[in-house]
Amino acid sequence: MDADRRVAPAETRVELTQIVLPEHTNAMGTIFGGQVAAWIDISAAISAQRFCRRQVVTASIDELHFLHPIQRGQIAIFRACVNAAWDHSIEVGVRVEGEDPLTGARLHTASAYATFVALDSEGRPTAVPRLAPDTELEQRREADARLRRAHRLAVRAQRASRT
Repeated sequence: MDADRRVAPAETRVELTQIVLPEHTNAMGTIFGGQVAAWIDISAAISAQRFCRRQVVTASIDELHFLHPIQRGQIAIFRACVNAAWDHSIEVGVRVEGEDPLTGARLHTASAYATFVALDSEGRPTAVPRLAPDTELEQRREADARLRRAHRLAVRAQRASRT
């Protein structure tokens, strides 16, 4: 049963690399934020699928912060890894870097947290494995994810009480 299986965060790591082409950029020659969000969603979904070995759907992407632009012709690198898991849902952290292909210099350009729900063969939410964080960093990421989840649930409850 999936709920009894344990998966190390290292097993969920994804690195997606894309060259930023003209069709990915705006009039300023920098990457569209929506393109970054799409690639974040893809890399995070692959990480979530590696974790649960099931189909997943995006429930949310939050705390998407753009720190620096990525220029046309540069390389966009998306690193994703599962931070935490609950009964049916999974949080994946994604770090985005821009790389100058001529110098190799990299710059942290964006970060985001995406939440996915695992689905069974009928398309219904299903149990996911337990995350088995080993390192101090993995344990800190899991604890931080639990705080973010508590905040998301509190906001959802507040919205529900207003309707």
